[in-house]
Amino acid sequence: MKKLLTAVLAACMALSLAACGGNANPPANSGANSGSGSGTPAGSNPPAPPSNTKVVELKWGSVHPETQVVTQMMMKAIEEINANAEGIHITGYPNGVLGGSSDLVEGVQEGLVDIITEGPAQFAAWVPKAAQVEAPYLWQSVEHMQKALNGGYKDTLNELFQSINVRIMGSFYYGTRQLTANKPVNTLDDLKGMKIRVPQSDLYVKMVEAWGAAATPMNINELYMALSTGTVDAQENPLTTYESYKFYEVVKNVILTDHIICPNMIFINNDVWNAMSEHDQQVVQTAIDNAVKWQDEQIIAAEETLAEDLKQYDVVVTTPDETIREATIPYIKPSIEDW
Repeated sequence: MKKLLTAVLAACMALSLAACGGNANPPANSGANSGSGSGTPAGSNPPAPPSNTKVVELKWGSVHPETQVVTQMMMKAIEEINANAEGIHITGYPNGVLGGSSDLVEGVQEGLVDIITEGPAQFAAWVPKAAQVEAPYLWQSVEHMQKALNGGYKDTLNELFQSINVRIMGSFYYGTRQLTANKPVNTLDDLKGMKIRVPQSDLYVKMVEAWGAAATPMNINELYMALSTGTVDAQENPLTTYESYKFYEVVKNVILTDHIICPNMIFINNDVWNAMSEHDQQVVQTAIDNAVKWQDEQIIAAEETLAEDLKQYDVVVTTPDETIREATIPYIKPSIEDW
């Protein structure tokens, strides 16, 4: 995975150098709402700074497609940063251009990628407590989650992330995770033996084990095909993700389990952060804070109507009984006892 990320970054650098040698613009698009095809970086290109100003080029990676709100959030932050920073310029790479989640979390630790948008549970191998914030049925509300993760507990986590040379810049509401499947699910018994895709996280694997199903960890960019071919029977994600990846084309049953009020986070390589001027640090933090607030508002608003809106795709939306929740909480509890 590291070799893949290194090769992709080398190719991006080669393209950038080639562009600098002629009259072509560097491979970045202008504005927060710019679109680019898969495999093409997306960033904002304000007027170049004076030639005597040294500008460091930074890469922000994400696995999410450009249609997803989280990518739009990333681009809003990038646009604001590039408009106000003095010594840095950021290019965004959505669509998994720089690799999958495991590539990104390893890359940001080693400085192969500078900033990433990812789920904290992806860092569990290095910072076990990071996974706990994605535990099923942990948060009482979005407000409860954000008060903790953008408050005092953020400092606690950042002390732990120092050991892997990474800093948390902000947490945002990714959405409430729901189950979507190729058959109706009304009770725990309906899940027995199903193959359910989960992120590459032990905590999610345990959750699916509690349901009596078979967990299949998989990169999200492989999931549409896996659902289409029957490699997996179901997946769990916020409905905004279900919609943006068009999973409704291949699995038509939405089961409102509400099993995780899910945070995602923006991470930066600590050496990159420390190398910034105080001015640029403030610019970056302010832009991220603004983008996080926008993200939360967008997702909360979308979720108010999305379950109903999805019915236009012949999706069947149901609410299961309490047996799924009742099986999950005691099974997961040993993993978060020190929470």
